Amino acid sequence: MEIFDKKTASEVAAKLLEIEAIRLQPNNPFTWASGWKSPIYCDNRLALSYPKVRKFIKNKLIEAIQEYFPNVEAIAGVATAGIPQGALLADKMDLPFLYVRSKAKGHGMENMIEGKVTPGQKVVVIEDLVSTGGSSLKAVADLKAAGFEVLGMMAIFTYGFDVAKQNFEEAGVKLVCLSDYSSMLPQALADDFIDDYTLASLVEWRKNPAEWPK
Repeated sequence: MEIFDKKTASEVAAKLLEIEAIRLQPNNPFTWASGWKSPIYCDNRLALSYPKVRKFIKNKLIEAIQEYFPNVEAIAGVATAGIPQGALLADKMDLPFLYVRSKAKGHGMENMIEGKVTPGQKVVVIEDLVSTGGSSLKAVADLKAAGFEVLGMMAIFTYGFDVAKQNFEEAGVKLVCLSDYSSMLPQALADDFIDDYTLASLVEWRKNPAEWPK
């Protein structure tokens, strides 16, 4: 798991905070599907509604792909939030686009992968957010099973959980993100979204999210 560069990480975090794609509520935490209480909620789909932010993220994802995966031949989005981001990139880069469902369609061709399946094609997978990496890596496995050569994955934001790092390492998948939780915290403090007391609570959550707040 790598961050594209520190400057980009801060800039992306600032933009996501500004449009409230990242919301911080340690005093009124969100509840994740896992049951974890979380002081943060990240919905990068909101960036699609802000043309300047959307364009900035698109261009940075392209820069990162060109640096890390220059041999890319196709772009694959992870359903659902990775689909629009991936389509934007593929259009700008003039590359084929496809997307991976979370489960096979229950009618018609019953496809897991939508788009032209070309065995041996070098593909980069696009995800909007990485938490534990489970659903993201399932998409990678489905692409590999269909015969694609997966070069790696790009994501807009990651919480940077150790379990995610471990999962990607064990799967042998390179993950590059534009920004992460560690980069977001000082930016949130600098832009007055949080104070020093709130920062301390947010740091504690990151250390042990399953037990926070105790």
